[in-house]
Amino acid sequence: MFSTPSEDLFRGGARDDIELLKAWAGTSLAYAVYRAGAASLLGDTPGFLQELAIAAVVCGLGFVLHELAHRIVARRFGASAHFVADDRWLLISIAIAFVGFFVAAPGAVWHRGRLNAQQSGLIALAGPLANLGLALVFIAAFPVLWSAGLQADWVVILCLTGVSLNAWLGLFNMIPAGPFDGARVLAWSPVAFGVTVAVGFLLTFVVGTQQTLSMIWGSLLAG
Repeated sequence: MFSTPSEDLFRGGARDDIELLKAWAGTSLAYAVYRAGAASLLGDTPGFLQELAIAAVVCGLGFVLHELAHRIVARRFGASAHFVADDRWLLISIAIAFVGFFVAAPGAVWHRGRLNAQQSGLIALAGPLANLGLALVFIAAFPVLWSAGLQADWVVILCLTGVSLNAWLGLFNMIPAGPFDGARVLAWSPVAFGVTVAVGFLLTFVVGTQQTLSMIWGSLLAG
């Protein structure tokens, strides 16, 4: 899916901040167009801007923190690690969003160094864990924001989307094949793989549903 970067990346040619910013902006725009619909760009500008703001927090943040988690853990183990945005896939994701589909492949963290199976597995696991952690953050954030007086539809949409999307991203990336994180996690530890998949499944299909979240948030606010 991603082209292997040149050696310049590991010779001081990395521009991680710019690359992450491109990934954040492109993914957020694609997700906003997908959710709001292409017609909203002309017919409902305020509505689209609201969707774009929500996408920047929920989707853009989810993808960027996923990649940052990979990079942080890789560097913790002494590897040289840098994020490179995939400009081609960012443009494709925006174009596809205009016809009602959302496919995001904003880029990847490339690392180089002497790593054992455990270190490689932990680097891979860091990304999905970042997304599952974000899902839990959005679950906890809603009653706090609501109790603080931010009682608006956009708060509900923000938190609902934040839970469901990040839970799905965490679970999806645990696919145990190809370039997905799950393949390296499974090769290192079937136990860690199984527990993460179970948590991702629970957050995606049980806790992260609108009905369940309404019950959880309603009980928290009532208490």
